Amino acid sequence: MNVPKGKNVYFTSDHHFGAPTKAASKPREERFISWLDHIKQDADVLFILGDLFDFWFEYKYVIPKGFTRVLGKLAELSDQGIEIHFFVGNHDLWMRGYFEEELNIKVYHNTEEFKINDMVFFIGHGDGLGPHDKGYKRLKKVFKNSFFNWLYRWLHPDIGVRFAQYLSLKNKLISGDEDAKFLGNDDEWLVQYAQRKLKDKHFDYFVFGHRHLPLEIQLNPKSKYVNLGDWITHFTYGVFNGEKLVLKKAKS
Repeated sequence: MNVPKGKNVYFTSDHHFGAPTKAASKPREERFISWLDHIKQDADVLFILGDLFDFWFEYKYVIPKGFTRVLGKLAELSDQGIEIHFFVGNHDLWMRGYFEEELNIKVYHNTEEFKINDMVFFIGHGDGLGPHDKGYKRLKKVFKNSFFNWLYRWLHPDIGVRFAQYLSLKNKLISGDEDAKFLGNDDEWLVQYAQRKLKDKHFDYFVFGHRHLPLEIQLNPKSKYVNLGDWITHFTYGVFNGEKLVLKKAKS
């Protein structure tokens, strides 16, 4: 992947649209749409690193109600030729083809490596990685279980979506509220994960979401860990200009 001169690669994550209520979420959605309008002038690629929605579950013929303007703006960018990659998060991992078929957005369910302008990126949402998140790791096995998914689809969407929204807000293993505290460079579990990956292969950048903390941590002279923060408190995003990746804050 080569970024043309004058173009950028953008990274964003953890918007949790729909939470805690539709009304409370609307101003954040409007700010995100405004940001998308701003970056479309020079964006070559957009990476969305999960938890765009506070809950998303695709039934065979039904998707969650709402988010029309967000989805429409993403479709507009895609139609303009901006390449969009979506990594599912722990709140929106139940995707079954809608983004690919309707929005021409590629969806990833696992971490991936990308080479951008001769720099190697390791990208993912970040949930379930490293030595931490043990409770969530057990929960994720249930969430991804094909039998559980089959059973859940038998629930009427009005029941299934409402129940999942309740759990998303109340269960700290799912919401991640207990994790939004900086642990220190040595104790950040995604940093520990990145350091272990570097023992086997060089990466210029590790880019994750999930932690809801904007972080830039130098792992060694040539490798950096970047956490994108969120669109709840920080409104931060990453931008790679072909030479370096930096964090910025979206205008209000």
